[in-house]
Amino acid sequence: MKKQLHLQIRQIGNSRGVVIPKAILEQIGFDDQADLVIEGDKLVLSKPKKNLREGWAEDSKAIAAASEDGLVLGDFMNEGDEDWVW
Repeated sequence: MKKQLHLQIRQIGNSRGVVIPKAILEQIGFDDQADLVIEGDKLVLSKPKKNLREGWAEDSKAIAAASEDGLVLGDFMNEGDEDWVW
């Protein structure tokens, strides 16, 4: 659903900018940062892409602390693996 909002472009130091109402930011889920893309004559703001591995170390520690880090498939060997020394 498209919503159109008319915003005033304001002087901010040597730059210019717009003030985005808090309710709009909360609705979209923006925090302190946004990515800006220029598409033709449009400026498109989007939420920054999260680093896909961000928080993995902490999450794995929490999983281990909860004793939920068992093997999904269990321990298994392939035929002939018994000769390998690990």
